[in-house]
Amino acid sequence: MLHTFVALVSDKPGALTRVASLFRRLSINIVSLTVGESERADVSRMTIVCEAPENAAHRIKASLYKLEITVDVDEVGRSEGVIRELCLIKVAAGPKEPNGLHSRSQIFELATVFRARVVDLAPESIMLEMTGAASKIEGLIQVLRESGYTILEVSRTGRMAMRRGKHTSRVLKALGTSGTAGAVPDEAIADILPSDFDDN
Repeated sequence: MLHTFVALVSDKPGALTRVASLFRRLSINIVSLTVGESERADVSRMTIVCEAPENAAHRIKASLYKLEITVDVDEVGRSEGVIRELCLIKVAAGPKEPNGLHSRSQIFELATVFRARVVDLAPESIMLEMTGAASKIEGLIQVLRESGYTILEVSRTGRMAMRRGKHTSRVLKALGTSGTAGAVPDEAIADILPSDFDDN
């Protein structure tokens, strides 16, 4: 099964190599790995998706904590967090393609259905940008292929994850209110935070 770990590590040279080598020693395959800045200047945030047995999560977390660069590790499940992925898809859609320019309007329609955006339009191709669950991205790619379009390039970031809830006073202040999470009435929080999250 797939496990999604969010690891905060010290922003030092070789941190990525240390983490990747750890998974190699454990003989666990990394499906995707994204690294970027976190809310702290000296800490990087890694989202690691790996394929491992269900009972292997504890061993993986314990091994990550043994690295001196590790600040914190959390396993985020689908129901516990928001998991998203960014994808760029370049599709052949020039005058020499089947149906000519009419194929472009069909791609625009597909982009609307899947909530993708057209970010580049060239004489021979269209580039789509899509953010969402991995299954939604794979659905768009499958529909494009089954519709007879030629996909020239696909670039995917891999999963990024963040646990839901736990809105601290810093989060609420950034959203435009003051006080601690416990001091703000539920109605006020409902006005600030969207109540309907689209996980599709």
